[in-house]
Amino acid sequence: MKETKFVQELKLKSPKAYSALLDQYEQKVFSTCISFVPNREDAEDIAQDVFVEVFNSIKKFKGDSKLSTWIYKITTNKCLEFIRKKNTKKRFAFLQSITGNAIPIDKTDYFTEVNHPGILLENKELNATLFKAINNLPESQTVVFTLHKIDGKSYQEVAEITGKSLSSVESIMFRAKKNLKKILGNFYKNEY
Repeated sequence: MKETKFVQELKLKSPKAYSALLDQYEQKVFSTCISFVPNREDAEDIAQDVFVEVFNSIKKFKGDSKLSTWIYKITTNKCLEFIRKKNTKKRFAFLQSITGNAIPIDKTDYFTEVNHPGILLENKELNATLFKAINNLPESQTVVFTLHKIDGKSYQEVAEITGKSLSSVESIMFRAKKNLKKILGNFYKNEY
């Protein structure tokens, strides 16, 4: 089925089209979510939110880009939204601890996905360190690095998903690598 016809079927709320959409994108969306948020339960929740958003806003899809690009934009935005909320909760917990109204912090290991296909590290602690370092980058660098290096998207695909020029994506990637070297270098200096 051609993409324009497929999109039309989705806009008409065809159950068959929705089923085909899930078959085609469910694993891809989950993989992108787990690249940004390396915790299976949270990544599954975000992926569900992505499909709810796709289903609710398919009528707004104009066809200016490929359907897959539009879905990855939604996925990336949902992941960033989740990360922002999580960081806000951490800041709130920190402020509560200063004022003495601390809520007990969950000490369980958040990084449950150590076998992510984009990361070939054998040590769970190294995985957690890498994801923490990536999440300490400025948001644009986190997005570009994650989509390219962890999720395996080409620079062109990253440019389409983020709406940035190819040269801008390459520049952001260069800065991300440079900043990661600094962040990880400082970590290892402090560790050893």
